[in-house]
Amino acid sequence: MELKILQLLLFLCMKLSVSVVGAAAEVRCIEREKQALLKFSGEISGLTWGSEDDKGECCDWHGVRCTKTGHIFSLDLSNRHLRGKISPSLQELQHLESLTLQYNKLTINNLNWLSNLSSLSWLDLSGNNLSTITNWVQSIANSSLKSLYLSGCQLRDSLPVFDASANSSLSNLSTLDLSHNDLTSISTFDSLFDFCGNLALLDLSYNLLNGPIPGSFMKLHFLGELNLKGNLLHGGVHKPLNLSHLHSLDISFNKLNVPLHHLFENLSEIMSLALQRIDLSNNQLIGSLPDISRFSSLIELYLSNNQLDGVQQQSLDQLSSLGSLDLSYNQISGSLLDFGGFSSLYKLDLSGNQLKKLPKAMEQLYSISYLNLSSTSLEGTVTEHHLSNLTQLISLDLSFNNVSLNLSFDWIPTFQLEFLFLNHCNMGPYFPNWIRKQNSLMYLHLSFAGISNTLPNWLWNMSSIRYLDLSHNNISGGMPHLSSKLNSYVSVDLSYNNLSGPIPLSVFHYSETLILSENLLSGSIFNLCTISENSFITTLILSNNQLDGELPDCWMNLHILRTLNLANNKFSGKLPPTLGTLKSLAILHLGNNNFTGELPSSLKNCTMLRKLDVGGNKLTGTIPSWIGTRLTDLAVLSLRYNSFHGSIPPKICYLINILVLDLSRNNISGKIPRCLNNFTFLVRNDGSSVLEANSTFEYWEPLDEDDNALVQWKRQESEYKRLRDLKGIDLSSNKLVGTIPQAFFDLRGLVFINLSRNLLTGNIISSIGQLDTLEWLDLSRNQLSGEIPNSLANLHFLSVLDLSYNNLTGKIPLGTQLQSFDSSTYIGNSQLCGDPLAECPPDPSVNDHGKANVVKEDDRFINQDFFICMVFGFITGFWIVVGTLVLKHSWRHSYFKFLNDIGDWMYVRTTMYVRRFKRKFMS
Repeated sequence: MELKILQLLLFLCMKLSVSVVGAAAEVRCIEREKQALLKFSGEISGLTWGSEDDKGECCDWHGVRCTKTGHIFSLDLSNRHLRGKISPSLQELQHLESLTLQYNKLTINNLNWLSNLSSLSWLDLSGNNLSTITNWVQSIANSSLKSLYLSGCQLRDSLPVFDASANSSLSNLSTLDLSHNDLTSISTFDSLFDFCGNLALLDLSYNLLNGPIPGSFMKLHFLGELNLKGNLLHGGVHKPLNLSHLHSLDISFNKLNVPLHHLFENLSEIMSLALQRIDLSNNQLIGSLPDISRFSSLIELYLSNNQLDGVQQQSLDQLSSLGSLDLSYNQISGSLLDFGGFSSLYKLDLSGNQLKKLPKAMEQLYSISYLNLSSTSLEGTVTEHHLSNLTQLISLDLSFNNVSLNLSFDWIPTFQLEFLFLNHCNMGPYFPNWIRKQNSLMYLHLSFAGISNTLPNWLWNMSSIRYLDLSHNNISGGMPHLSSKLNSYVSVDLSYNNLSGPIPLSVFHYSETLILSENLLSGSIFNLCTISENSFITTLILSNNQLDGELPDCWMNLHILRTLNLANNKFSGKLPPTLGTLKSLAILHLGNNNFTGELPSSLKNCTMLRKLDVGGNKLTGTIPSWIGTRLTDLAVLSLRYNSFHGSIPPKICYLINILVLDLSRNNISGKIPRCLNNFTFLVRNDGSSVLEANSTFEYWEPLDEDDNALVQWKRQESEYKRLRDLKGIDLSSNKLVGTIPQAFFDLRGLVFINLSRNLLTGNIISSIGQLDTLEWLDLSRNQLSGEIPNSLANLHFLSVLDLSYNNLTGKIPLGTQLQSFDSSTYIGNSQLCGDPLAECPPDPSVNDHGKANVVKEDDRFINQDFFICMVFGFITGFWIVVGTLVLKHSWRHSYFKFLNDIGDWMYVRTTMYVRRFKRKFMS
């Protein structure tokens, strides 16, 4: 009996499932709506979902959802790389409730068709182009939208003004996102807020809005989240407002410059007492944190990067709900935590202030999970008493202070940390034993901690650690052997220690970023060849050690390597061709080794290279032209101190992103290319770097581990650490001939120029005065001639100048800049004189007072006899002509007849031309 009942139930279930599947299969989209979609796709490139002959139902097309009756109610075509214009055919989708076209490249000329979609409540056009719409607010005013997303739609200027009373359909709008546009005036939102009183979320962040927050916000009775982040707002908040439902307020990254207590007084009067999150960080707020106990529901408060100078004693005592407080990077001094009421505080960030003393109430933060007191000028000793009550602690940051940790060797912490940052805190000389009890530790940063013994074996058995920084200590001993795959590190930095011996294979196997520079490591690195093709190493920095031997030829296994720095070791042999398989490589630094041979041509495949430094080796051959044509992203090219010969290939000028070009101390001959002004970032003098000028060129951000360059800087070979600011060309100690090209002095962003020890001739071009950021100029030991241009005295940042041993002549131009250098700057120019060299011989055109003598012409011949002769000559000439005409009748007759003939001819010709002109005018 039970079996029959079970069979009957099974039969009914199967019948029901078949009927449901059948019903689903019978759902067919409306033909009119299908044709509308086909017409819509016909005007947009990149959208393919079927054709008129397609037998598939449009309800099955990607991004299309239908009701049971076959009407389309949702269309989602986001992130499809679509191009073109939106067809008004979409107005045929009368049952459409949701339309999402975000992050495409559509151009939208009008939105009038929205008024015909009476069911549409959700519209997301973010990331498209609405800049051609003159009044987009008016276009949507007659719709029934509840959620509107127009983020990043290239909307410009301010909102257009329109008659709100005639367009009240948007009263149901609850979400409005206008972020990441170029809207300028926040006051123009008044008319919009007049009939959008039901807004619950308003995002105007990352525009160019300016001025104070308008009082029109009083219309937004239901606003729950307000985001004005990243604009140019200043002043405070205008009253009266009544944002009774506001729970999140974000006005960060603006220019609010009012006293903080005034701003909070306004907020407490006009905004909800149910506020849970306030973000006023990155403004210009001044004063101290006032009593904000009225915001009893506040959970998160962010006031970092302002100009606050204190906290009122009672301000936080009554905030029992406060969980996260960020007051970092202000000007707060003194102890902040000498008060209670922190039973619920779980995150506290006071970094970047001037606390100086350890807070007395630090041990009372019973619920604290994240505590950041870094860079607060703390002094003193941290003991077990300060930490024992912090049982919930997950993250502790006391770095960059002057504190010492005095914890007993057998102390067992009451917490389990995940993040520990104690950089620049004194913990030595022994490695802290209490860390071995932190079973969940992921980040361990103990650089500059004064540790001087060997590393304990148990450290390498802590499988939870992913980021390990023990750099800049005095740790000795050998590198550990990692025996288990559980020891897998994202980043290991053991640089600037005294580690010795070979590098174990396991270190290569289980690290993504490995920095072992500035140690005493020795041996070869051939064990790299045992790494599998699935290696995750992205950064390998082994510079400044005693590693030797040839480089292995198996670099194809490190296919995602981005930074390789093997500089300042004892490597030898030829560069292996498989280096060219590292197509993700951005930094290749092999300088100051003993490599021989030519640059392998396979390196032209490393098209993402941004820094190529092989200086200080024994490389030969000519400079390959493919450096300019294939490695076009290079910002640093250093081939210095090798044996390259031949001329500089003109294609080197294709390196438009170059910041440092160093070809010094080779055997390069020929002329300097005249196309150097193609170096775009050296021509610019606006302080921009490659990263700032091109947001898609991520040159510096991921390369902080190797942000330097070895150059002959101001007569000394040194490693320049401020590579972002270094812009220069060094072609010194070669055999270059010819003149210095004019294009050289178009590079107005140059910081240094070194052309010394060549065979250059000609003059120093006067336009050198345009290089107003130049700090170092060395043209010594050439065959330059002519005078020193006066414009050179205008280079006010010039701190190193060497023009010695040339054929320069004349006087050194006067100016405090050029006279501030000693005589060695100009020595070896026998025809050069003036301060600081010997005085120039006196100039006969200059008097004893240093003024030019005015040479007056001798006018003594203009005397009385001169005037007598002039009068006599005039009288004689006059009567010779007039007397002849009076006495000679025939001459007089001929003379007057000639004058009459001339007059008659002029009259006739004038009359004829006048009549001809009249006839043309009348016709």
